[in-house]
Amino acid sequence: MTEIYDVMAVVQRGRLAFEAVLFAAAFRATNPDFPGRLIFVEPQPGPLWPDRNPRIGDAARDLLTGRFRALIRPFESRAFGAAWPHGNKIEGLQALDPGRPFVFFDTDTLILRPLSEVPFDFDRPGASLRREGTWPKPTLYGPDHAAIWRSLYDRFGLDFQGTLDTRHPADHWERYLYFNAGFFFHRDPAVFGARFLEIARGIRDDPPPELEDQAIDPWLDQIALPLVIHGLGGGRDALPPGLIDGTVSCHWRCLPLLYAREADAVVALLEGLAREPPIKRVLRDWEPARKLIYQGKGVQVRAMFERDFLPRKERIIRSRIKAAKLWWR
Repeated sequence: MTEIYDVMAVVQRGRLAFEAVLFAAAFRATNPDFPGRLIFVEPQPGPLWPDRNPRIGDAARDLLTGRFRALIRPFESRAFGAAWPHGNKIEGLQALDPGRPFVFFDTDTLILRPLSEVPFDFDRPGASLRREGTWPKPTLYGPDHAAIWRSLYDRFGLDFQGTLDTRHPADHWERYLYFNAGFFFHRDPAVFGARFLEIARGIRDDPPPELEDQAIDPWLDQIALPLVIHGLGGGRDALPPGLIDGTVSCHWRCLPLLYAREADAVVALLEGLAREPPIKRVLRDWEPARKLIYQGKGVQVRAMFERDFLPRKERIIRSRIKAAKLWWR
């Protein structure tokens, strides 16, 4: 590890609080000597959270800050809030220390091995490549993928041609820079966060005409992220393949999907951590953990699929689990 950096995730009341406990538990178990800080950023009550308090309860807070030695830093929601909670990962960057490198993970992630195995170059930001072609969805009469993406790069004064992966044809989504926003990194959270916020708000409030028939919610972070990363000198080749969302981390998304498609070692890590008494006392109040881990229904989900022959589309996996009445989110 050549630089000391912070690991960041968002925590808020509800599902993310339980996921944060699992994230922190796995992180500390696999990175006991990590020299940086584990920081959870937490939205605070305010006008953009009119009907609920987004702060986590005492049980999860005490476990995160005590046993797992995490910092919880507050931030104010000024652009998104309850209307689009995905925006927390954008606005929460303001709670980190300017000029200090960071790595962001969604809380629905398990760290499987030491992060020191990942050769981060914080001057060349990157993000997760474990994704499907969820956006855009060109209509029959256009505009096509190229026109939609080009309109965004033009809007923000960025080079479009240099982002293309010409190994793929023009009508294939992988030709265009696209990430899963569940992981990203950079040298300066203030710089990255300001650019992310500027681009996300610009797309939301004044989208180019080419986006007229495209759904922006919930994809806004994944639409903006390629422009942020490209504009700051990064790209799809910022890290060697197979580490993040591979041997070092697992972005499991939701517990039924974890049981359906992840490796035996991931399930073993999850269940081993979840059965530790301090963790179990918190997780047993979360229905997916109660049903799938503690009542053993995850075994039923796992038996429905062969890991080496999974359906290519996640929606097919989801549909099968829901049909079996084993879906809890």
